[in-house]
Amino acid sequence: MSDAATSKTTAPPRRSLMQTLEIDTRLLGMIGAFLAICLVFNFYTDGRFLSARNIFNLTIQTVSVAIMATGMVFVIVTRHIDLSVGALLAFCSAIMAMLQARWLPGLGLELGSPLIAPLAIVAGLATGAIIGCFNGWLIGYQAIPAFIVTLGGFLVWRFAAWYLTSGQTIGPLDQTVLLFGGSEGILGETWSWIVGGLLAALSVLAIYAARRNKVRHDFPVKPAWAEAVMAALAAGSILGFTWLLNSYDIPRGKLRRMFEAQGQELPDGFTTGHGLPISVLILIGVAITMTVVARKTRLGRYIFATGGNPDAAELSGINTRKLTVKVFAIMGTLCALSALVAQARLQNHANDIGTLDELRVIAAAVIGGTALSGGSGTIYGAILGALIMQSITSGMGMVGVDAPLQNIVVGSVLVFAVWIDQVYRKRMGVK
Repeated sequence: MSDAATSKTTAPPRRSLMQTLEIDTRLLGMIGAFLAICLVFNFYTDGRFLSARNIFNLTIQTVSVAIMATGMVFVIVTRHIDLSVGALLAFCSAIMAMLQARWLPGLGLELGSPLIAPLAIVAGLATGAIIGCFNGWLIGYQAIPAFIVTLGGFLVWRFAAWYLTSGQTIGPLDQTVLLFGGSEGILGETWSWIVGGLLAALSVLAIYAARRNKVRHDFPVKPAWAEAVMAALAAGSILGFTWLLNSYDIPRGKLRRMFEAQGQELPDGFTTGHGLPISVLILIGVAITMTVVARKTRLGRYIFATGGNPDAAELSGINTRKLTVKVFAIMGTLCALSALVAQARLQNHANDIGTLDELRVIAAAVIGGTALSGGSGTIYGAILGALIMQSITSGMGMVGVDAPLQNIVVGSVLVFAVWIDQVYRKRMGVK
């Protein structure tokens, strides 16, 4: 056989652009679906859906569910389920609200004391972690199915919160706590550009570091131009999002109150944008932390190994019962953090806080690609799933769809997403 014929038979197959960029096709499909939803609602709302104001509101409304969805990924990956997250959010919110408005002031701490917010937040997070550990102990060490344990928690913690507050709306909340809710806690234009620039730079550095790590271990890498395209897309998305939120001007009445609080008068014609909400920065921090845990730590490897094959994981030396406690402790802590964000956005604790959040959280994780059979799922997918769910709900509200029909549509979207996921897995040969 000639050298020319040999070169033809050994030449590597040509790769498409998508293969060269190594883009997750499921993620790309989700982004495409999200963009389609935005464009449809933007058409029916005469451009209001994609306005800077609505994007800002949509963002802060998504944070609470998205935070819990990152924890639900770990729960579902380990082949469990948690139906109590909305009720646990309500109970943790009740604990924090009562500390701020009733209990700590009753102990002599005046409203506005710098100690109230830290004490309330620590107590709320500790409550969520302890209850999560208890759920994990019942599931892991007592072999009670997660469905039963968390279904009981769904009833217990919702009505425990009701008794704790005597069925009342609790407020006012501490001003420091309100900063975690979105509209009251914003960075402003200058700091938003600084933070956005830092996040964009970090995204580029992360891509570069991942490439160097592959080269160091002799793994195949994408062409340099493909890496540059991905870095540009990541940085451009972050800076574009920052620009959009900076474009939403603070209402003049609120600006006037802000200047008066500092003993100044509002200059004529002065305007400034909201910028990045602190709650969004919390979500970004949670997303980065959970992604690092999933990909770079022993705990993350154990979680995915256990979800892939629990029996093999236990035979290999993984303490799956202790692992279950850790996973549900993480879930409980994230529920408490979501309670902080939710009550700060609402500026009080209400009895219906977190209602149906358990369904929204599970839907976000599943729509984001987390397999109900366990073993696979991504943090960024769950966050995008939460954003898609909130976009559908908000868009239907803006076009005047009744609340019952909204829930019908959301339920239908969940079933459709699971069906699409099953079809995708069969075609890709993934169980």
